[in-house]
Amino acid sequence: MTPVRWGLLSTATIGRLVVEATRGSDTAEFVAVASRDGAKAEAFARANGLPLAFGSYEEMLASDALDAVYVALPISMHAEWTVKALEAGKHVLCEKPFVTTAEDADRCFAAAESAGRLCAEALMWRYHPQTALARELLRGGAIGDLLLVRAALTMDVPEGDIRRVRSLGGGSFLDLGCYCVSALRLFGGEPQRVHAEAVYDDGVDLRMVASLRLGNGVLGQLDVGLTHTRRDELELVGSTGSLVVPDPWIGVSAALEVRRGAKHETVPVDLPVGSRLGLDEGAVYRHELDLVSRAVLSGEPLPFGRADAVAQAATLEALDASARSGSPVVPRHSPVPHAPGT
Repeated sequence: MTPVRWGLLSTATIGRLVVEATRGSDTAEFVAVASRDGAKAEAFARANGLPLAFGSYEEMLASDALDAVYVALPISMHAEWTVKALEAGKHVLCEKPFVTTAEDADRCFAAAESAGRLCAEALMWRYHPQTALARELLRGGAIGDLLLVRAALTMDVPEGDIRRVRSLGGGSFLDLGCYCVSALRLFGGEPQRVHAEAVYDDGVDLRMVASLRLGNGVLGQLDVGLTHTRRDELELVGSTGSLVVPDPWIGVSAALEVRRGAKHETVPVDLPVGSRLGLDEGAVYRHELDLVSRAVLSGEPLPFGRADAVAQAATLEALDASARSGSPVVPRHSPVPHAPGT
């Protein structure tokens, strides 16, 4: 199998992680990096073993040496360069959060359809076998009827970090909330109404909590923050028990816990042989890039497409609007409720 040749748009830290994670893959190979600073691109290429370095984004997109682009730019630049990459004939995997508005999500996927290329958001946790097992247990009635989805992700981000710069798309609800929102939507259905509260510093939300009314009477809660110790939490609460995912976003622990009263049952995740899932943090990125690359090679669609990306962005928009207004907000794209866990 000839691997998909990937180019990295930006020299950001996540780029080093995905390049290292995909070494030895049969389906994905990073061959190039682009920066607006040619010297920086060349230094990154040397340090990470890439054969090609470009001193402009446009130059890399025009190259026939790559098939696909991983967009690792600041959030505020995602939509612009996703569209430009697609129009240049490249497939795109864009770092989370994909975009900040439902309109931009629609625009990116319209460009993908017009170009006949694949477009995807890099929310890697959704492809982990751990997530698939949680959905299977939920569908199988392991905790009865789903009532509540609760998610949290917090960390301590220093002042001056790009994640605390509003003009570049910084803020806890975008950088971290995208994970929690995707989990609430994946397990509980599309939000019908959201109500958020946030603490701001120079226009950037440092902390946010939110309640969401999901489909079929399911409620959702999330809390995110850039001024906390590290917390990674996901809990599905049902009528007969709860399902706890101790390490939801990276999945190194690769185990779930079903709680029914005083009884706690640990459910191990069946991991693909040779995947390194459950062994190191980079493995989940390798797993995602392999799946996306196989979709590029086969032409088969990914499980998360245009409708999902638009709904995700619409929910993030609504959370921002609610926190700033202090009032509940209905996401701009009317949700179509579905059965929890589907």
